[in-house]
Amino acid sequence: MTYDPLSEQLLLDWFVTLDAPYGFRVELIEGELVLTPPPDGSHEHCLSEIARQMYTRSRTDMACSGNKGLALAAAESCPRDHMIPDGTLAPAALRPFRGAGPWMPCAGIAMVTDVTGAAPETDRRTRPRCYARGGIPFYLLVDREASSITLFSDADRDGYRERCTRPLGRSLPLPAPFAFDLDTAGFL
Repeated sequence: MTYDPLSEQLLLDWFVTLDAPYGFRVELIEGELVLTPPPDGSHEHCLSEIARQMYTRSRTDMACSGNKGLALAAAESCPRDHMIPDGTLAPAALRPFRGAGPWMPCAGIAMVTDVTGAAPETDRRTRPRCYARGGIPFYLLVDREASSITLFSDADRDGYRERCTRPLGRSLPLPAPFAFDLDTAGFL
């Protein structure tokens, strides 16, 4: 298939006007439309634990947005990725979400986080590649199937070069700007 910028723009124009069913989210990931159903309570519990600790323990005061649309760099021969991580964190001093449109650029984002749900392989393989390509320094993944948590770091165009995985129940050290050990005992 040959790359066609006009078709890419038509796809993007159509995509940003989609009206997802209530509670669902629609993303454009490496040229594919992804429809994700509403999360269950355990999923939201993990996100709540992360947000609580970020607000109370992070060395840098963080702003946190749930389900914020991010416009990322494109994969080869694909339109720009439009992804909605479960959580998006940035230094509060930047006021990153104030006045942002539905699909904001990634400038200033310190970390995105996801909890595995309907498509765990996408969370484990595709999302890290896309977030790294977008220049997001850290990706935190709570993998409920594997009962683990992974911090992806050292982003480049091809993905994250470093990862640190711990079983749920053990602490995960988070580097600056967070600079605290994330307690995962409450995730179980």
